[in-house]
Amino acid sequence: MDKPRPLTPEELERVMPRLTGWTLDGHKLTREFEFQDFVESLSFINSLVAFFETVDHHPDCHIFYGKVRFELSRYDLGGKVTDRDVEVAKHISGTYNART
Repeated sequence: MDKPRPLTPEELERVMPRLTGWTLDGHKLTREFEFQDFVESLSFINSLVAFFETVDHHPDCHIFYGKVRFELSRYDLGGKVTDRDVEVAKHISGTYNART
């Protein structure tokens, strides 16, 4: 697998409209997803673990009972948003949309 590549401000400007629900919060892609309860929130994160391992990306996940907030950036590249973050964001959203 190729090493993640940091995105330029121009690339981020072009990609953000295609990441429905995601926002750029400083140097992170963020999005919050809603669930019925804590068990469903945790189950959603667990359903993504194998994918995260496969693409060597481990996002920050914050569980707030019936909500999960993801924060995506690469610490090993200075906390920048990368092409891999975009790939992971799309996968998270697709997985969520398939469940609802």
